[in-house]
Amino acid sequence: MGKKWRQLKYEDRLKIYAWLQDKTSVATIAKRLGVCRQTIYREIKRGEFVKRNTDYTESTVYDPYVAEEHYQKKLKERGRDLKIGSDLKLLHYIEKKIVDEKRSPAAALHEIKKEGKEFTVTLSTNTIYSYIKKGIFLNITMEDLPEKKKQHKKKKVKVQKRVQAGDSISQRPEHIDFREEFGHWEMDTVVGPQGKSKKVMLVLTERKTRKEIVYLMPDRKAQTVVKTLNMIERKYGERLFRDVFKTITVDNGVEFSDAEGLEKSRRNKKKRTKVYYCHPYSSCERGSNENANRLIRRHIPKGVNFDKKSKTEIKEIETWINNYPRKIFEYDTAENQFINEMEKLTG
Repeated sequence: MGKKWRQLKYEDRLKIYAWLQDKTSVATIAKRLGVCRQTIYREIKRGEFVKRNTDYTESTVYDPYVAEEHYQKKLKERGRDLKIGSDLKLLHYIEKKIVDEKRSPAAALHEIKKEGKEFTVTLSTNTIYSYIKKGIFLNITMEDLPEKKKQHKKKKVKVQKRVQAGDSISQRPEHIDFREEFGHWEMDTVVGPQGKSKKVMLVLTERKTRKEIVYLMPDRKAQTVVKTLNMIERKYGERLFRDVFKTITVDNGVEFSDAEGLEKSRRNKKKRTKVYYCHPYSSCERGSNENANRLIRRHIPKGVNFDKKSKTEIKEIETWINNYPRKIFEYDTAENQFINEMEKLTG
């Protein structure tokens, strides 16, 4: 049996905020409040608030007031929309069964009969699924269900093909070649020794300023690259991301095969950037990227297993590259060049 299920109160939300400020882990917070970790993750998501930082970036933080307001709004909605609005005991019972005891909706309903419970209304399995999808249950999502195929819908399998997924670099506007406009990037992966290293580095290089963004990824899958780009969008904010990342040029590796996922925003699915694909075996079409990779190899020579590297080490290398004096900038740094361009955008 897991943690005892219960609803979080506003006092709990204030504690969560304070603990997050102190860098307390989700596992520790859950233990202190006597709930499961998934409850805390959902609560943090519920209270997300976008804050503008002094360095022109945006960060997502937890706000207990936002979380409480969302909670109260949902309480009113489910009171109006549900036929069990007058019987919240049933709703809480179902949430407890699914979240804490890992029951399916059908099993939860069966245990009502088995335990001889009596409620004022009766629900069907399909109704519970419908309410979960609509977000009526505050503490249940489809991910919490032990069997996600209950509705017997045919699952479409997406087959990944190693072909050019989007527009060719030959279709890229010619002015990008001259490096006079800010916001055009090259993206590549740096891999460790084959068969030994699972982790890879995702490297983005801004063509005008030579600014580097380097992330250590657990694998080389297309969905992992999309997830990493989503993290970058979350950091900058949707509007600023579109101005900073106008285009991204990549090779034809399978890790970049999801052009749609790369181009669409993580939230509203609107276009956030434009991806162009190099010709096969033409690394020279990403010259800035290749130079950046050589700088990385100064710190991590070929043959070194990336699995032994930490995210902190990779970020230290990124900082070193961005603060390396460049002859092309009269020995100014890529970081300073990037800051100047950002000030033009946000000032």
